Amino acid sequence: MTPEAIDKVFRDEAGRALATLIRLVGDFELAEDALQDAFAAALLNWRGAGAPANPRAWLVNVARNKAIDRIRRQRNFRAKEAEIVHAIERDAVSDEAAATPNDLDDDMLRLIFTCCHPSFAPEVQVALTLRTVCGLTTAEVARAFLASEEAMAQRLLRAKQKIRLAGIPYEVPGRHALEERLRGVLTVIYLVFTEGYLATSGPELIRHDLAREAIRLGRLVLGLMPEAPDIKGLLALMLLHDARRAGRTDASGDIVLLEEQDRSLWNSEQIAEGLDLVEQALGVRGRPQPYTVQAAIAALHAQAQSYHDTDWRQIVGLYEVLLRIAPSPVIELNHAAAVSMVDGPARALALVESLAARGGLRQYDLLPAVRADLLRRLDRREEARSAYRAARDSTQLEPLKRLYARRLVELDAGA
Repeated sequence: MTPEAIDKVFRDEAGRALATLIRLVGDFELAEDALQDAFAAALLNWRGAGAPANPRAWLVNVARNKAIDRIRRQRNFRAKEAEIVHAIERDAVSDEAAATPNDLDDDMLRLIFTCCHPSFAPEVQVALTLRTVCGLTTAEVARAFLASEEAMAQRLLRAKQKIRLAGIPYEVPGRHALEERLRGVLTVIYLVFTEGYLATSGPELIRHDLAREAIRLGRLVLGLMPEAPDIKGLLALMLLHDARRAGRTDASGDIVLLEEQDRSLWNSEQIAEGLDLVEQALGVRGRPQPYTVQAAIAALHAQAQSYHDTDWRQIVGLYEVLLRIAPSPVIELNHAAAVSMVDGPARALALVESLAARGGLRQYDLLPAVRADLLRRLDRREEARSAYRAARDSTQLEPLKRLYARRLVELDAGA
């Protein structure tokens, strides 16, 4: 088994393995260190024989033993050694325990609720989840928050220490505490999916492991509160976006844009489920929830027979609803892209230029990409080249770099 194949297995399994280890050892840092030790052991053991039938169970069991070894080496530990080691060994993960659960006894869900404890500020909840659940590096999390790596490392360290020292329980809370944590939990599940749908960096556009995990977690949370429209809206949004997965890249991993995708490759079962959930969520009286409105936009894309048959005018209207109930620079950018399909690229470019002037998306590589596309459509080639270069230089995702490079070649060929 090659190191690359081992690395892929580790990326697929690391999140849930880490969640189980945190439950077993009760300490974020110890669990992370032990899992790294287990990965190093996998590199040595799996090269010849290949991965075991249940790699997650193997990683958890090896990491559990590594954690015990680390605990035994700590000073002032002798008095509690037997009790803690016994507890860890008692909760050892078997092949059956590592299987996907059908109930709410789920380690990943526990981990998300722990990260979203109300004693943490919202940005800390998100940062901690991106680091532990998504497996983003500290540098990648820092980039998402426009902070230095050192400052983010300190912020994450303090959060992990607080969980340990304050005894924040590693559990799905009772119904009385669900409401106060639900918004944070839905936010981080959405961010897990977003990282899976469009990776921050790396060689692949899609991180299938994170997209699948986010959808699974969305189903679990819906099981906790089956009538909540915002949960239905989020699950619908994820299903409808993920349904297009097979059409979003070609055989070489290059991006296939929405207008060029083969819609017969889209997952019709996921689309049907997503459309049903959207209808249920929209049927609830009261103010529409942001995830539900986004899901309604995704539903219009999913129902269109082709890119040009899409009901762009209704999509623009839904983005305007979103801007009223959940305004953000990213929503403004998406709104501008939709406006270009109704009122033309010149009107959309004016919106993008206004957004750029306010500086809200200065570090967001999709801003120069959208601007470049609008300039290209307006035949302002030199400005489009400059914008595509800016987009190419600001992204850390290889498929996007290749897409922008192709656009530059097309502009040169057109000239």
